[in-house]
Amino acid sequence: MTGKIHSIETFGTVDGPGVRFVVFFQGCTMGCKYCHNPDTWDISSGQEYTPQSLIDKMTRNLPFYKTGGITATGGEPLLQIDFLIELFSLAKGKGIHTCLDTSGLTFNKDNTEKIDILLSLCDLVMLDIKHIDDNEHRCLTKKGNKNILDFARYVSEKGVLLRIRHVLIPEITDKTEYLSRLGEFISTLDTLEKIEVLPLHHLGKTKYEKLGIPYPMKDYPTPSPDQVSNTSKILNSYIKKE
Repeated sequence: MTGKIHSIETFGTVDGPGVRFVVFFQGCTMGCKYCHNPDTWDISSGQEYTPQSLIDKMTRNLPFYKTGGITATGGEPLLQIDFLIELFSLAKGKGIHTCLDTSGLTFNKDNTEKIDILLSLCDLVMLDIKHIDDNEHRCLTKKGNKNILDFARYVSEKGVLLRIRHVLIPEITDKTEYLSRLGEFISTLDTLEKIEVLPLHHLGKTKYEKLGIPYPMKDYPTPSPDQVSNTSKILNSYIKKE
């Protein structure tokens, strides 16, 4: 079995706990306006790897990852779920901590056989909730959020540790109404350990230019550190306490 991989980061510090071996999967159907990796969208691109070749590459320096593990991100890893299951199965066989970073878009609560296998191999799921309002979510990503919210609930029901990531975008996601609704939603998730608020940034703008794609977020400012910190405090206050 082979999978399409965009790139690999051998010293990841922001994609899960500790130092991590980060595998960026090729392919994504979401189309987020603020995506900073538009070069991952086309699933026909990328380099082919076998799951074993990735694990071999990681285990050459395994002591280096003793505080972390392996993270599958993208793109969207769930588009290549069979490959992902094999990758995480090999990782767990070596006692490696596994983290899935996903949008959850492909989740179908009526067909969970493969998801159940994958979640049994996940130590942590990091889920991106782009917008709590379905209509606003469609404006931001061209897709609705129903499957994503269903996936968050499902991960929690399965007892898998969960982190939520939410991008703070002035005039779009930073409104009190939406933050309150998001807070109320995350308060229902039993396994949620934290919510990470990430500021909108424009580091991917040059990629759009190289690909000849109009950059849709050029008129939106990056929120200040204080705005991000305050929003983080608000949302994390909704997390269930033991």
